[in-house]
Amino acid sequence: MLEARGVTVRYSGGAEPALADVSMTLAPGELVAVVGPNGCGKTTLLRALLGLVPLDGGDALVLGRSIGSWSRRELARVIGVVSQREEPAFPLVVEDVVMLGRYARLGPLAAASAEDRAAVRAALEQCDAWSLRDRSSDALSGGEWQRVRVARALAQAPRALVLDEPTASLDVRHEMELFELIAALVNGGLGALVVTHQLNIAARYASRLLLLGRGRLVASGSPGEVLRREALEQVFHWPVAVTTWCDGAPQVVPLRPGEPAS
Repeated sequence: MLEARGVTVRYSGGAEPALADVSMTLAPGELVAVVGPNGCGKTTLLRALLGLVPLDGGDALVLGRSIGSWSRRELARVIGVVSQREEPAFPLVVEDVVMLGRYARLGPLAAASAEDRAAVRAALEQCDAWSLRDRSSDALSGGEWQRVRVARALAQAPRALVLDEPTASLDVRHEMELFELIAALVNGGLGALVVTHQLNIAARYASRLLLLGRGRLVASGSPGEVLRREALEQVFHWPVAVTTWCDGAPQVVPLRPGEPAS
């Protein structure tokens, strides 16, 4: 579905590349989580895969085609995106916000069909947000707004989802419900690429993790292969202990200064 081949990105004025020779793949039916400290290049990787930043080296591909050969409309029919931050220019009713996700499937100036309205309702229900449908977007809490944005991406009926910190502002219940939703979509054949700071939740849901540090790929593999004490302390510069939950997933415990790891 998505592939980065030795992607390098440099921002103007940066002493080091934001990404340096990073490669990764996302297949249908796979949930891949990108983790790492603030400023390590996680969001830049997503932007590179979506053709939103120029590449200084390497290539990004969608369904085997270089990202530069895709129109934005074509891409929106394949990939649903939930960006890290978004401030609406003016308030809209929630149902209308989610209907924007159908734009790539509507003809110019076409009215929404019964199929479009059904897709919007299904997406809102999946995100536990149908009850918000008549609310104004400027009357939503941060968590409610995040759920509506995920619903908008699902309304596109994409083949892959790219989500940048989708659980930001969500409480524990909605964090878990969102990952349960993503997992269900992945089990149905969708590919999902998720940037998250929630190491322990990612370890329980993702089939693979990518650990970035200073723009470089430090580790890639199963959660057990990636969430190792030495690698985590190297990139986060903080002591941690790594234990195992009853389902076999590694769980990371940040330590207080001077606290022993076991």
